[in-house]
Parts: sequence; structure tokens; C-alpha cells
Amino acid sequence: MTEEVITLYRPTDPKELELIAASGYRCWPPRSPEQPIFYPVTNEEYVRQITIKWNVPASGVGYITRFQVKKKFMDKYQVQKVGSEIHTEWWIPAEDLEELNNNIVGLIEVIGEYR
Repeated sequence: MTEEVITLYRPTDPKELELIAASGYRCWPPRSPEQPIFYPVTNEEYVRQITIKWNVPASGVGYITRFQVKKKFMDKYQVQKVGSEIHTEWWIPAEDLEELNNNIVGLIEVIGEYR
């Protein structure tokens, strides 16, 4: 029997993407002290909005990434609604990021690029 997974999305800037690539697209880099929460989102429309609104102006380019995490791990967290119906995300404490990385199934994929 195959373990259930949840698909997550994340806007990514060029620096973060370099670190992901250095891991073989297997894990997210540690958060910096001013980033106590890791915020993957629940859907492609929302991640696209964030990428275009924030990453492109800040970095000149923004990437949309997609990855799957074991549902059993994600069940520890509640989806947070931070705006309209599509503005939903998980709030994962930075200290849990290594455990999240250990529960990624497959690779982190780049599924979009915006300039």
C-alpha cells in the first residue's frame, strides 16, 4: 500500500533555488533567524500570485516549486486561511523543517518561472 502524500507549493527566489539545487532538489534550506516559520501554500493559483507580486519585484525572477510530503507528517499542522478562499498555507515552525525535509516524497520540482 502506498503512503498518502500532500502536494505543497512554494514561491522561491534565485538564492533559495540554488540551495535547493545543491541538495539535489531533495530538501529546503534552513530558515534564517528572521524567518521563524516555513510557509508552503496549498494551491498553484496562490503561489503564482505570491511569486509575481513579491519574488519578481524583489529578485527580477521568481520560481514556483511543487513538492509532496507524507500526509502523516502534515496532519500535525492546520491549514491557515490568510485571505480569500485560495489564500491558504501551512505554518511550519523553522525547528520542524528538518523533519519536513525527511518526509518529502520524491523531489522538489520547479514548475514555473516568472520575470
